[in-house]
Amino acid sequence: MKEAIELTQDNLPLIAKKIACPSYDRSNVKAGIVHIGVGGFHRSHEAYYTNALMNETHASGWGICGVGLREEDRKIRDILKAQDYLYTLIVKHPRGEVETCVIGSLCDFLLSCDDPGAVIDKLASADTKIVSLTITEGGYNVNPATGEFELGNPDVQQDLANPSSPKTVFGYLTAALKKRRAAGLPAFTIQSCDNIQHNGDMARRMLLAFAHHQDAELAHWIEREACFPNAMVDRITPVTTPADIAYLRNEIGLTDAWPVTCEPFTQWVIEDNFSHGRPAWEQVGAQFVADVTPYEKMKIRLLNAGHSVLGLLGSIHGHETIDGCVADPLFATYLRRFMDIEATPVLDPVEGVDLEAYKDSLIERFGNPNIKDNLARICLESSAKLPKFLIPTIHENLARGGSIQYATLVIAAWCLYSDKGRNRHGVELQIVDEMKDELHQAAMSTQDDPLSFLRLETIFGDLVSQREFTALYAEMIRAIYEDHDVGRQMQKIISA
Repeated sequence: MKEAIELTQDNLPLIAKKIACPSYDRSNVKAGIVHIGVGGFHRSHEAYYTNALMNETHASGWGICGVGLREEDRKIRDILKAQDYLYTLIVKHPRGEVETCVIGSLCDFLLSCDDPGAVIDKLASADTKIVSLTITEGGYNVNPATGEFELGNPDVQQDLANPSSPKTVFGYLTAALKKRRAAGLPAFTIQSCDNIQHNGDMARRMLLAFAHHQDAELAHWIEREACFPNAMVDRITPVTTPADIAYLRNEIGLTDAWPVTCEPFTQWVIEDNFSHGRPAWEQVGAQFVADVTPYEKMKIRLLNAGHSVLGLLGSIHGHETIDGCVADPLFATYLRRFMDIEATPVLDPVEGVDLEAYKDSLIERFGNPNIKDNLARICLESSAKLPKFLIPTIHENLARGGSIQYATLVIAAWCLYSDKGRNRHGVELQIVDEMKDELHQAAMSTQDDPLSFLRLETIFGDLVSQREFTALYAEMIRAIYEDHDVGRQMQKIISA
């Protein structure tokens, strides 16, 4: 076993003899970006692009200060702080090649639960030009049935009553923008990096809804001055495992308590709409466009929906990972048929993209045997994902008279998943969802009322009133509740 070097700034000269390290002087880096929600995806994507740009140009004003809004963020803050905010990116290729590099674009990390005022001050700093977000689909506090801001959320009510000690991202953004306006500073750009179609528009609507309730005059200023670029983001980034940490120690001779693994593919398509300057990310592979809508829709309806198709059906069937699903010919065929027959017909033309080649690449990426993306991660917070990724495809196909069979079986499987919480072999499933209890309550009456799950209006809206859908759904519910074998129904649909 190689002697392991601790990942710290002082040790970078030694580490650079083994793997690629930042070539810029990190002591000169200032945080022009504050990122809320530092997880694996942020570190494999925006922080990766920013590190690459600083390596390329030595631009020092675009470092990233991370912010955690939850006590659960303490662990990653403490690890990154001990490592001088450095971490290793492990890129795993389908044929087994592995690339490793040290990322240095993070330069600080604040926890709001320790000092809310320090977070507000950092956001309000003149150095801060962009506040970026990966807060997951559920973090936008939107009612999926109405599309409106959930004003009744207890944390929102707390923030409205206590603006100097907020809990939500909207409370922090509003407090900081108020402070900037008072100081005569321009508004920062709020840049969503979440997998939501029109993510910038979503962030804008939700923030303005909150701000109007707290300070209507400030809300009008934000509306005039702040920019919220839409963006399409893409890089499969599974949860870091002990094996990844061991790989670095044993093969590289490097100790990193929380590296990040990802696939080689990465994409970032951004609306060029910034209020206070931006990094030249286009120099390192990002794409700036006037309208990201077709790219967003393509990715959400194919990649993200495809993940949910495999995740929910695969979990019930007994698969554990995405690549395990794709290695099963039944699942690979079902996924491709869903993409070809139901998702592709409702997409808009995407300039410069060959959709057939894109779908081929998704199958290859999902099947990467070196990216063990656990289905439990894919299925987490499905209540926030499916109303955006899959259910709109059902509605659009109902309107155009298109096929709905493939997507309908996924909804039926989600009901069984939420009701029984076990796969067909009786093994308990790890279900993580803010609406887990509501989903279970709605699903558990299914054998008495086949449509009970669909009556959860906050998820399904008026889908229960669509007779063509409910007839097919009820038929599928009866079949999979009889033997818990979604594979039999998948084969039936494919063979029809």
